[in-house]
Amino acid sequence: MAALGAGGWARVLPMAAFMVLLGLRGAWQAEWWPALDPRWLYAAQAGAAALLLAAWGLRREYGELARANAPTAREALHAVAVGLAVFAAWIHLDAPWMQLAPPSATFTPLRADGSLNIALLALRCAGAVLVVPLMEELFWRSFLMRWIQAPRFAGLPPQQVGLRAVVLSTFVFMLAHTLWLAAVLAGLAYAWLYIRSGKLWCAVLAHATTNAALAAWVVATGRWEFW
Repeated sequence: MAALGAGGWARVLPMAAFMVLLGLRGAWQAEWWPALDPRWLYAAQAGAAALLLAAWGLRREYGELARANAPTAREALHAVAVGLAVFAAWIHLDAPWMQLAPPSATFTPLRADGSLNIALLALRCAGAVLVVPLMEELFWRSFLMRWIQAPRFAGLPPQQVGLRAVVLSTFVFMLAHTLWLAAVLAGLAYAWLYIRSGKLWCAVLAHATTNAALAAWVVATGRWEFW
């Protein structure tokens, strides 16, 4: 792993920190710290990832996210459309056979009386829409997919990524989600956008659109198991 270089670590470590803290939140026992509401551990998850992303961003390790690589208006609209399509698929592909396992760390931002806790809701939405799309697309598509294609991934244009790398990276992406079929479709959609446009921002925007639409739908319907 030492051969990853700064660019590789910049894409791996924010995701690693997020997943470690996700595991801690899912395994949290009330007797460990009775005064702590484990839902606030999401602040540590999203905060740790955001700080690492910002630190490496300031060091300009994310050249793909430079202003020069921003999508055109047409590309942005296309990305939003793909993100909405993924959202529509995600909320319908939840049959028992489409689930790898029950969610281990769902997030319900409700008070004891059933009312919304606005602070928790804002925290979750900010993490899901602003942090997670950047973190995940830098890891799954910018790093893993290209690294599978060529270990010296940093200079590899996304258009040169082959089917094997797309399939293998999407398979690992699927394993990190409970709704496996929805995750496969999402992973393929975001990968296709990245390869087609050559711009990581298109995948990030689509992913953020999916997460924003999902957040609005979850709050409107009370289907907290999707969080």
